[in-house]
Amino acid sequence: MSLSITFLGTSASRPTVERGVSAVAVVREGETMLVDCGEGTQRQMMRYGVSFNFGDLLFTHFHTDHVLGAIGLMRTLSLQGRTEPLRIWGPRGVAQIMKRAEALGGERLSFPVEITELTPGSPIRRKEYVILPYPVDHRGAPAVGYAFIEDERRGRFDPDRARELGIPEGPLWGKIHKGETITLDDGRVVEPSMLVGPTRTGRRLVISGDTRPCTATVEVAKGADLLVHESTFGDEEAARAVETGHSTAREAAQVALDAGAKRLLLTHFSARYSRDPSDLDREAKLVFPQVTIARDGMEVSVPFEHETV
Repeated sequence: MSLSITFLGTSASRPTVERGVSAVAVVREGETMLVDCGEGTQRQMMRYGVSFNFGDLLFTHFHTDHVLGAIGLMRTLSLQGRTEPLRIWGPRGVAQIMKRAEALGGERLSFPVEITELTPGSPIRRKEYVILPYPVDHRGAPAVGYAFIEDERRGRFDPDRARELGIPEGPLWGKIHKGETITLDDGRVVEPSMLVGPTRTGRRLVISGDTRPCTATVEVAKGADLLVHESTFGDEEAARAVETGHSTAREAAQVALDAGAKRLLLTHFSARYSRDPSDLDREAKLVFPQVTIARDGMEVSVPFEHETV
């Protein structure tokens, strides 16, 4: 089961020559979702091969570098003749802002837009996973991060043992793997525990959005397979980070360390680091070695535990 993210914009506040503004695509088993939609996101989707056939657009907050691209993207979807609903999610205020965006230009869209204001801590339930919005700390603005949390998976089925027991391959194997007890023609009863190992945890992907380091991110990212955290500034701008409600690379690394995350991807860089983010990389790795600096177009797979990327 595939799970990956593609960075469509990794710059903070304004685009640069090297980087667009905030947007990331999450793709799970062929299902595409967008988190934030900064200026030029649709162009980045074309450039990096992200499908326009997506169902969900999730906003972390409503500063212009995270929302401005939604206007053009919705118009393009309409020009392409889209008829499937577009589900838009965000913290308090998303309905008012997105209704204005939908009306801009005076032309009706070809598809319905379903807008939902989220309550932090109330999950969006999907088949085999949930999207959990959680509260973050971004200069007093209504803002959330998102955790994509898969359900527990069934334990591994032992086909060799099943053959040893004389259980014919086919529907009976499926029943046992689903947790059903079966009775064979010779009267033997086979319990699932005889052939199926313990349940396995699903994957956990956390995207912080814009935020100061906060306990909520640490808690929701406990053991996360991948934490994507903003790192707008380096150490020399730590005071500026506090003033603007952002994080330094070192602070983001401390969040990953405290959470016990497996990997950290840094994004949302001030323009001063756009061309050369090596200082951010160095400062973060002093705290948390498993860190990568995101770049526009970077695609990152999120494997199951014990699998390689």
